[in-house]
Amino acid sequence: MATLRFKALDEISRRELIETKLSDKKISDYFGIDVFDREKMRQYLPKDVFDSVNTAIEENRRLDRKVANQVAVGMKAWAMERGATHYTHWFQPLNDSTAEKHDAFFEPLWGGGSFETFRGELLVQQEPDASSFPNGGLRNTFEARGYSAWDPTSPAFLIDRTLCIPSIFVAYTGEALDFKTPLLKSLAALDRAAVDVCQYFDKDVTKVVTTLGWEQEYFLVDEALFNARPDLAQTGRTLMGHTAAKDQQLDDHYWGAIPERVISFMKEFEEQAYRLGIPLKTRHNEVAPNQFECAPMFEEANIAVDHNTLLMTVMRKTAAKHKLKVLFHEKPFMGVNGSGKHCNWSLATNTGVNLLSPGKTPKTNIQFLAFFVNAMKAAHDYGTLMMASIASETNSHRLGGHEAPPSVLSVFAGSTMNAILDQIEARISDKKLSPDEKTEIKLDIGKIPEILVDNTDRNRTSPFAFTGNRFEFRATGSSSNCALPLIVINTAVTEQLIRFKNEVDALIEKNVKKDEAILQIIRKYIIESKKIRFEGNGYSREWQEEAAKRGLRGIGNVPLAFKEYLSPESIALFERHKVLNKTELQARYEIKNETFVKKVQIESRVLADLAANHIIPTAIKYQNVLIENVKGIKEIFPKEFENLAAEEIKTIRQIAEHVKYIREHSFEMVEARKKWNNVDNIAERAIGYETEIRPFIENIRYHIDKLELIVDDQLWPLPKYRELMSIN
Repeated sequence: MATLRFKALDEISRRELIETKLSDKKISDYFGIDVFDREKMRQYLPKDVFDSVNTAIEENRRLDRKVANQVAVGMKAWAMERGATHYTHWFQPLNDSTAEKHDAFFEPLWGGGSFETFRGELLVQQEPDASSFPNGGLRNTFEARGYSAWDPTSPAFLIDRTLCIPSIFVAYTGEALDFKTPLLKSLAALDRAAVDVCQYFDKDVTKVVTTLGWEQEYFLVDEALFNARPDLAQTGRTLMGHTAAKDQQLDDHYWGAIPERVISFMKEFEEQAYRLGIPLKTRHNEVAPNQFECAPMFEEANIAVDHNTLLMTVMRKTAAKHKLKVLFHEKPFMGVNGSGKHCNWSLATNTGVNLLSPGKTPKTNIQFLAFFVNAMKAAHDYGTLMMASIASETNSHRLGGHEAPPSVLSVFAGSTMNAILDQIEARISDKKLSPDEKTEIKLDIGKIPEILVDNTDRNRTSPFAFTGNRFEFRATGSSSNCALPLIVINTAVTEQLIRFKNEVDALIEKNVKKDEAILQIIRKYIIESKKIRFEGNGYSREWQEEAAKRGLRGIGNVPLAFKEYLSPESIALFERHKVLNKTELQARYEIKNETFVKKVQIESRVLADLAANHIIPTAIKYQNVLIENVKGIKEIFPKEFENLAAEEIKTIRQIAEHVKYIREHSFEMVEARKKWNNVDNIAERAIGYETEIRPFIENIRYHIDKLELIVDDQLWPLPKYRELMSIN
């Protein structure tokens, strides 16, 4: 009874807080108020049930159905006290979005009346229709069954009076239809492999958690201007539009004063984020006009991924209240920087150690070197697969340009770390070390923290850069799900750590001392992965040439990049660690190609429509104005006509040439689309769309943008860049 009384008092205080203006409160007063986290579980669940849930989370165990029933009772009580009327399994299908089907707690009684219920089986599993989600052939349209299952490692939360339960989503036959399922498997595999390696250094390490700190870039556009741009509304990017006279060339937007309208939007979505337990820490103007960034504190990777996808939804909803639109497209505006989602990846032990942060002793620094070098070696061995994980139609507009990501994966270690790696390579050999050599090496390794203080640099052109205590994977697109690259990185590092332990153990069996064996294998991997280390400009042509000489493959064609998922090495990697099987990889390959085709197809259709119904009629209207002007000049000044009307005649000709090109090539583009749409093989169709349809889009755009510079500003039918990229 005492527990219930205190719980009731606690809820009264919470309700009072809800009714109080949050801006008058400290963030810590309401952080996580809408989350059924462990603190709430402890209040609403019997102790033995709470302990069971806690153990299941910590040890990746399944929950007993009886326990699930009791959790459901407590979860429902908490949610309904907060005003919830519905619940949903919230999951992440393979479309870079989230999905939810709401069911009411309410149920009618036979003969009249009603009651609210929420049983354990409803918490643990739902059966949403799987037929219309991307499935890559795993499900037939007439086979609708799919299952969403509760993920207890990510806490439930409340949005708009609906209890949202983070879940995985699988086919009736068990294959993963989402991002979360393989992510959880990769996290578990990496945990096991990393713990085994940690045992060399600290027997108290029993769990290793992958941590993620994402950085979300985005653009904001006035809602009225957004609605006046059919291309922006339907594709997420401007398919036409000449660069503004002033954009980012003065670098005056980066970290500048945040506009009042924008800061109002930021404050509101941040309040919602804090209520949902999303630990946002940073906000600032980005490089391009109207581009901004937010970033949270590091979290356990699974929760961090959930928080990122959830925040994107919150931002969209909040923007609507401020008459704004959030653009997560990687390249909504040509000529200025696009948006990425930097994934800062690291590993932490249950003993509180960041495995990618140097320690204070030679022992902890050998451990740091082991994980640092193995991560670098994993990037070397599976770099092309890592780049394939961020390949998409939208991100391709950044790929290989003079902004992240470059088309070739390289690792930036920093000049200081490079010197340390070179020193290890030079001083350690396969031969047995003398006591003096061991002492010298350990002394040098012991100095790593001192050397790295204020010496870790950042290379913004590197897709995988070490930044002092983590690797920053800068290649991820702003609209993508963070789980995609994490699944690849986690699995590749798992493979590498297992290989590392096997090779070290083999040396130990040959009577090589443990520390010496570890250092010898570290040296071996430093040598084997050396060609991926690069400190210079990753955007430069020189690097592309140098990378080719080193034998590093790049990603220049997105549909071809997708094939990396089906290489024998990739299939073996994922299957060996039970992250994805061949069938699931094949399905993802199909989905990626299909999504690519559909997005290019939509862009092509929108462009053809705008060209025919907006641009060409406007250009002709202005051309007719010029023609009438020329006729008037000839009538009034017949002798000076050729001299006075020369520029007008030239402009009339230019308009005619641009219109002719746009008409002809729009027709050719439509015919090419019809041709490739008749190709049954989706991979071949994607390559056709990449090599034939996309060039049409870019070439037609070029001529439309030229017309924009010619046609009377008052006649031009679409808001221009100077208007779109300015929020008042």
